Amino acid sequence: MFWALVVLHLVAIGAGIDPLRLATKPLLVPALAACAAARGGPRLLLGALACGWAGDVLLEIGGTVAFLLGMGCFAAGHVCYLRLFAARGALRGARARCAVYAVVWAVLVVLLWPGLDAGLRVPVAVYSLLLTAMAAGAFGLGRTGAAGGLLFLLSDGMIAAGLADWPRPPAHDLWIMLTYAVAQFCLVRAVQTPAEPGVPGNAERDAAAYGGNAPADRPRTPPLTTE
Repeated sequence: MFWALVVLHLVAIGAGIDPLRLATKPLLVPALAACAAARGGPRLLLGALACGWAGDVLLEIGGTVAFLLGMGCFAAGHVCYLRLFAARGALRGARARCAVYAVVWAVLVVLLWPGLDAGLRVPVAVYSLLLTAMAAGAFGLGRTGAAGGLLFLLSDGMIAAGLADWPRPPAHDLWIMLTYAVAQFCLVRAVQTPAEPGVPGNAERDAAAYGGNAPADRPRTPPLTTE
């Protein structure tokens, strides 16, 4: 169901069918959240997706206030993801990759700063810091998580480039939504990939990620696929 909606939404963007685009965008993240919830998704994961949904809706309203509120919702979602990654142990030994991602953040802010409106500079800098931290944390979940974090960074980076009046590539909006949808899917799949049995600490980390309610012998749920 999720991927069917993604394809429909991308077709609507490419064909310029605004009513269909507006109708499908608010359904993307709820469809993904429904799949995650059906597999026993932790509360922090569902919270991150709920924040993403609120951000999607607010960004469609338009205007500076709605944009800032939407960015705040996405920022709250990144905090949920970071807390979840920490509970899963994904932030352990992260100093080297955090240093690399910090350089990426600094370069991005320096390049964007002159082109941004004065009222957006600080909010964008703070938001991008949380986004970059989330991407760095997702790296600790393996290749799927790393891909999700990087694609989220790429998607929002294209939005920020538009705010700074940088030249836009062809099909700009389509690429933003494609990378965003794949990013959210990868993050959900990485979080819901079952921990390997017999590894010390996995049960405790899973219990923490699931709000303390996951038993040590929690069944291995199938990974998220193509619903």
